[in-house]
Amino acid sequence: MSRASDQAYATIRAHLLSGAVKAGEQLTEDQLAQITGVSRTPVREAVRRLEDELVLVRSDTKRLFVADWSRDDIEEMFTLRQMLECHAAERAAKRLTREQIAALEQVNRDLTAAVEQSPPDVVRFLDANRAFHEVIIEAADSPRLGQLLTRLVEAPVVLRTARTYSQSDLRQSARDHDELVAAFAARDPDWARAVMGSHLRRAFHTFAKAVGPRSDGAASDKDGGDA
Repeated sequence: MSRASDQAYATIRAHLLSGAVKAGEQLTEDQLAQITGVSRTPVREAVRRLEDELVLVRSDTKRLFVADWSRDDIEEMFTLRQMLECHAAERAAKRLTREQIAALEQVNRDLTAAVEQSPPDVVRFLDANRAFHEVIIEAADSPRLGQLLTRLVEAPVVLRTARTYSQSDLRQSARDHDELVAAFAARDPDWARAVMGSHLRRAFHTFAKAVGPRSDGAASDKDGGDA
């Protein structure tokens, strides 16, 4: 991708994660071009990347929306993510280098610093969280696993949960990461798998409390309704 496209991607992603737009809100390429200060061609490339990550979605009529996944959607995504990322943590525990473990420690220090700001810097938290999990996925040394997890680790899961976290929740996330690093340093795959599992289930229940009970049989309207 071009430098302009990378710039557009980073700017749009930060705009979305900041909470400046609501889930389900319609966007246009013209709006995004104004936000990023680049032409529509790199904006289109950035949008395609964000669609691949499920941060943005298209309706049947090709209109562009901020992803607004239902509780049932997120529950399924967390289930899939737990299956895959627990396996990644188990593999990574056997393969992480000292340099990679040091990188995880540094990233989690950055994440903790974001959490301790008043108010917490959620965008910085999300960036650090993403980097932390990317190191684990890379160390798992499985391209297939990495491809499957790319869409699940980023928003729609993290975007929605981070906005519902209290500072206490964010601190707990940082502590979970500390324990993961300890498990990796001990080269203990069972410990790493168990911590990753509890970390993800805790994140899901934080989300579940915020959005309320699941709607059995209710279909979510991915077309953005009448917007």
